[in-house]
Amino acid sequence: MIDDLPIRKIIHVDMDAFYASVEQMDNPNLKGKPIAVGGGGKRGVVSAASYEARKFGVKSAMSGNLAAKLCPELIFVRPNFERYSEISKKIRRIFYDYTDLVEPLSLDEAYLDVTKNKKGNPSASLIAKEIRERIFNEIGLTASAGISINKFIAKVASDYNKPNGQKTVNPEDVLEFLEQLDIRKFYGVGKVTAEKMYQLGIFTGLDLKQKSLDYLDAHFGKSGRYYYDVVRGIHNSEVKPNRIRKSLAAERTFSENLSSEVFMLEKLDQIADEVSRRLTKSKVAGKTVTLKIKYSDFTLQTRSKTLVYYISDKSIIFDTAKDLLYQEKLSNSVRLLGISLSNLNTETKAKPKQDSVSVQLKFGF
Repeated sequence: MIDDLPIRKIIHVDMDAFYASVEQMDNPNLKGKPIAVGGGGKRGVVSAASYEARKFGVKSAMSGNLAAKLCPELIFVRPNFERYSEISKKIRRIFYDYTDLVEPLSLDEAYLDVTKNKKGNPSASLIAKEIRERIFNEIGLTASAGISINKFIAKVASDYNKPNGQKTVNPEDVLEFLEQLDIRKFYGVGKVTAEKMYQLGIFTGLDLKQKSLDYLDAHFGKSGRYYYDVVRGIHNSEVKPNRIRKSLAAERTFSENLSSEVFMLEKLDQIADEVSRRLTKSKVAGKTVTLKIKYSDFTLQTRSKTLVYYISDKSIIFDTAKDLLYQEKLSNSVRLLGISLSNLNTETKAKPKQDSVSVQLKFGF
């Protein structure tokens, strides 16, 4: 039960439409207009959409063609990841003013454990409010936040009052909050899993909670235990300030579909060069090479090979990817190729000690 668990004070900060908001901040002519960061046209894909564009149904991972049909006034902006990374670093510096226990998930979101913080502030809610105000005043962007006893609930809560808002789920409110939660809001329940749960009569957290562990194991395999625990407020994953990189990858989407392996070798050579460059920059090497193939019908295939030694050399990466390409016949023309290296030689680094407080200290959220 939740009363038997240590209580942490976790904040999940999520920037509001980050890429699009940065573009609007840097170019005042884009303020208040529907914009999509990414490519338009037949081959383009939306990486991010402003809130003005989202009102029309435009969202990330959508084709540029469809986005333009949904919103005829949509403005496409080429992504500038160097700029997004620059802004992200400024935001993280604000986080570190409050705690060293910061776990970035991406450029635009992170977990913070403020159970014991540098400001000596017992209220995680007030810390989140102050952080959001500083991001706005010092950088010019808005952020939303979720605050609760663990990472799972904090992440779910951060989506509640977007944009530019926050929600706190106090320890005594956790179980009721989870029981009333739409199953689609559970972090880790994707579209396919949600449909399966609907077919099983699971629509809310309360419906999920009424299923036994054996039942969930039978229908969802290894994920059964996860669903059984989180709906009871049990999620013991700590904020990991030194996330260990598990893989490194690069990929290319082609302007025209490729139908022959021979035409793909030049592209693979370029991708292997990029992967090698990133490995060298990160000072890591890996043993497992994976070739990613996305066909013209958008089906995805991966082929992997694990070597007996660590590699980072471009020529070895390319040769291995080439072998994987010729491993079996392509089932269709290809729109994307990618190479990733995993099973890296990264070492676990020492991390700051993570504190918890007893349930009796649950006030101050």
